[in-house]
Amino acid sequence: MKPAILLASTIIPMIVGAIWYNEKTFGTIWMQETGMTREKAKEANMLKTFGLAILFSLFVSMTLYQIVIHQGALYSLVLGDNSESTQQWLKDAMARYGNNYRTFQHGMAHGLFTGMFVALPIIGMNSQFEMKSWKYILITAGYWIVSMMLMGGIIC
Repeated sequence: MKPAILLASTIIPMIVGAIWYNEKTFGTIWMQETGMTREKAKEANMLKTFGLAILFSLFVSMTLYQIVIHQGALYSLVLGDNSESTQQWLKDAMARYGNNYRTFQHGMAHGLFTGMFVALPIIGMNSQFEMKSWKYILITAGYWIVSMMLMGGIIC
């Protein structure tokens, strides 16, 4: 993966979050559902908060890359086989199929499915034990679904 693409997809959740959690969108509702206040938010260690958010976003980007770019599976098929014939087969396969399904829309579809079938269930399960509301679940999962769709599109 190109570092610029990895960086671009990594910052997407920060950009989406600035819009998604703004008071004019879902921020006020989210604050009510979590018990967050402006005063409480000011007490946070922002370097730690944003530093870890970027690190975790990088992890999501690296995982989405494996989900979105199907050609990576070709390399796993021949892992450890460095014979000349295998390497030639891999080179030919990449020349023929290397750009298949490499569109923004395809990446967004994978981001949508990953958000709906990975992020939403995880957020939903945790939220049940934390006794969070459905508003909280939908706002938080919606944020991740939109973020993952854009991240997948950029990666692809």
